[in-house]
Amino acid sequence: MTVAIILFILFGLLLIGVPVAYALGGIGLGMLILGGFSPLMAPQAVLSTLDGFILLAVPLFLLMSNVLLKGGVGRDLFAAVQAWVGHWPGGLAVATIFSCAIFAAISGSSVATAATIGTVAIPEMISRGYGKRFVYGLLAAGGTLGILIPPSIPMIVYGFITEESVIALFLAGIVPGLVLVAAFTVYAMIYAWRSPEFQRVDAASWTERRDASLRAFPPFLLAAIVIGGLYSGAFTPTEAAAVGFAAALLITVFMLRTLTWQGFKEAAFESMVTTVAILLIIAGAKIFGKAIALYRIPQDISAFITNNIDGPILFILVVSVVLLLMGLVFEALSMVLIMVPVLLPAALALGFDPIWFGVYVVIMVECALITPPVGLNLYVIQAVARTGLGEVSRGVIPFLLIMLASVVALYIFPDMALYVPFKW
Repeated sequence: MTVAIILFILFGLLLIGVPVAYALGGIGLGMLILGGFSPLMAPQAVLSTLDGFILLAVPLFLLMSNVLLKGGVGRDLFAAVQAWVGHWPGGLAVATIFSCAIFAAISGSSVATAATIGTVAIPEMISRGYGKRFVYGLLAAGGTLGILIPPSIPMIVYGFITEESVIALFLAGIVPGLVLVAAFTVYAMIYAWRSPEFQRVDAASWTERRDASLRAFPPFLLAAIVIGGLYSGAFTPTEAAAVGFAAALLITVFMLRTLTWQGFKEAAFESMVTTVAILLIIAGAKIFGKAIALYRIPQDISAFITNNIDGPILFILVVSVVLLLMGLVFEALSMVLIMVPVLLPAALALGFDPIWFGVYVVIMVECALITPPVGLNLYVIQAVARTGLGEVSRGVIPFLLIMLASVVALYIFPDMALYVPFKW
């Protein structure tokens, strides 16, 4: 009953337009006061959360991705990939998917990935005969790779709240991310093969491939530095983000000379706004999490699930439905912060590995990024393409089904997530 009342109040506040951070923090503070606990626990929880060293990676990764976005790195990246695979069946779509995956590996930001590649790819693909809905859906779904292929901000937050290794989470996301890239690629090639309006692109000459690759070499080098440093143990996630930001400035200011002073100010401002929003949500969720922990709600839910849900398969089905429904209302980070503390104890009791569970949650959060009415990537593509939200929403349906199928594959083959961090 207590859980139902809390959820009713939470959804009510969200429906009347209260920001997620204030709704979570306000409910948490109210629960502390009504439960007879000291309200001083609220500021203590906030301070203990925001002084975490690992959270410094969030603004630094955001700065890096926004500097690359303002510096036009996506154009060079897309041109280089297109030069190599553009002549394949569905080549432009394949180039778009690969470009999203590579930019995601650099930036760790879903929004930056969708906006950067979408700006270049949408007009090009539509001019080549691809259906608009397919193009919009592909870019919105391709952008979600930014939170699965490491580095990933939601994985950083998941590791922070569960005290699991962020490096292990990053490693665990590699194979599922590549599987999604492959699945999107196969679907795009089948779509192009069956589409009567699709126009093939002539293969680029070796000179064109060389020139495009040289132009895009700095971003590839940046990806190699960040990812190589992370996985070799040379950098912590925070240090990798700092190195990546410095390298992004070096590339866009001195090598490519595409980042203006105005562009840098816009990148810094947008990163600041997003960082403040993320940290406020984390702070509000921390107060909320402290309150529900004192009320023993996670333990009660875990006991209920253990006693009433017969086995791990049913648990994953129920949790998937719950996360999909929450994705209709909550944005990605809020889902991680609200649901992980509640669901993780039950998942551990049923024998799920916490690293595997983190990858599963991130894939489900990816789905939330492309489900209306609050799917952030839908709004990004809508703004880039200057089209209606309904058009973008209908276009993502096939890709949403592919992502859900990847969850099934992850359950059947858990080594998709666990092989690289623990057995390689």
